Amino acid sequence: MTGKLEGKVALITGGASGMGEGQARMFSNEGAKIVIADVQADLGETVVSEIQADGGEAAYMFLDVRDWEQWQSTVAETEKLFGRLDILCNNAGTNMRGTPYEELSIDDYRNIIDVNLHGAYMGCRAVGEPMRRAGGGSIINIGSMSSFSHGSNSGYTISKTGILALTKNTALAYAKHRTRCNVICPGNVDTPFIRADKAHSHNDWSTSADNPEVYAKRLDNTPLGRLLTPDDIAKTALFLCSEDAEMITGAVLPVDGGTAML
Repeated sequence: MTGKLEGKVALITGGASGMGEGQARMFSNEGAKIVIADVQADLGETVVSEIQADGGEAAYMFLDVRDWEQWQSTVAETEKLFGRLDILCNNAGTNMRGTPYEELSIDDYRNIIDVNLHGAYMGCRAVGEPMRRAGGGSIINIGSMSSFSHGSNSGYTISKTGILALTKNTALAYAKHRTRCNVICPGNVDTPFIRADKAHSHNDWSTSADNPEVYAKRLDNTPLGRLLTPDDIAKTALFLCSEDAEMITGAVLPVDGGTAML
């Protein structure tokens, strides 16, 4: 039996760890060829090696999502390597968790917006023509439960609220080419990003400390009784990228274990 993404090529930002890594591994198991685009070269190369060891086809490419020229070259190299581009998953993100509104520096604010919102916008723009050439495609943007909560963590919330408008604008613009664009809004996913006490700018999570109190609080705020895993998000992304969702575009899909009900 063939996989749901057999013959497809997927470009996954932030694919070296967390939710992006989960998507890369699951999409490969479903037949897709994978490009992991990330600033974490060692982790990215490791994931690629493990996918290849399992019989998949994958490549790592360095990508700072804030850089339009890097976006263009990454997309061009993906087409050159694999012959087409069908899927984009915009996972790359950053935050300054715990920094009050008045204390968030302008430089840190700009970095959050540049990574989370402008980076996703440039990704959507960069893949438009390649997906048209492929006969259509699927773009997954990653929002957040903060996309619906306008009073917390201003830089992050602004960026993730903007993702909703970006998704709908992209979906409408690309519909004529059979390219769909949807947004997943995760709840509390058990990754280093969610466990961090205070996050760091410049997309560097390597020094974020594991904080049991933060973990416990987020668990208490998840009615279904456990934090989500990267695979929970990957399964949703897989559905949205497959033919099962061929008439779904511009959708906003919370995957939160019930957090939005609280």
